Amino acid sequence: MSPMIDVGHTARIEAFHRSFAVERRKLWLQTAIYGVLLVAAVIFSAMFSGFSFRELASGLPDAWRYISSTFPELHYATLGHDLGEWYWNLPRWLELLAETALMSFVGTMAGSIAALLLCFSASRNLMRNNTLYFLSRRFLELARTVPDTVYAMIFVFAFGIGPLAGVLALAVHTTGSLGKLFSEINESVDTKPIEGVMAAGGNWPVIMRLAVLPQVMPNFMSYALLRFEYNIRSASVLGIVGAGGIGEELYLSIRQFDYPDISAIVLLIIIVVMAADLSCEAIRHRMISKESLRYTS
Repeated sequence: MSPMIDVGHTARIEAFHRSFAVERRKLWLQTAIYGVLLVAAVIFSAMFSGFSFRELASGLPDAWRYISSTFPELHYATLGHDLGEWYWNLPRWLELLAETALMSFVGTMAGSIAALLLCFSASRNLMRNNTLYFLSRRFLELARTVPDTVYAMIFVFAFGIGPLAGVLALAVHTTGSLGKLFSEINESVDTKPIEGVMAAGGNWPVIMRLAVLPQVMPNFMSYALLRFEYNIRSASVLGIVGAGGIGEELYLSIRQFDYPDISAIVLLIIIVVMAADLSCEAIRHRMISKESLRYTS
């Protein structure tokens, strides 16, 4: 290598190092600025939301005293009798729990189907009609912005007390939440299959069916199963406003200060949610390839 070439190579390396150092300083500066803004936002939010570690520390013992007061006294010698008295209304509670789970299932299915139909028109990369895109996005925002409890109150007023109001409330809120998640998944799909179907003469519904849906369906199923778990917990609360399920019985126990009944019902809800979580986890794992599980283990 001649001295002239060696000097030029050294100059390029030095220029690269200077440019790298400048970019690194920019990155550190941006990280520091965003970090300070994040900390300031957390502090500002905590101050105006009334969050206080001192009040939290002083209130936790009272919270534990309330929780512990709901548990009955169990004795080893009379454990069977004590458990029988604790769960004296078990057949009725199981019936209401089954109603809650079925409400969640029907609401999740209806909401998932509606979200599936709306998510393609709500995806910026898949919808060229700005009006349809705008209307789809705003409808999904409206569906998920109003709390499901408020929807339940509206449907109870319209259709009367019962699980139908709960199913409709869960379906509407699920449509809005899953529609947003589904559309965001759509916006990250690979465009090559879309271009291939377009080149073959496929129209918009065919493109969605053959080029987009196969890419996003596993993620859609995963989010729908997660939503089902969430809806079981939500359905347990909707009963408070008369929308059916175990929530109405729980609210009645709280109002009548039946502390053992409160803990018994809450424990049953926890068991049902855990069973749903395990079932959904097993279904999700069946949808994921064994190779993926092997690399992540």
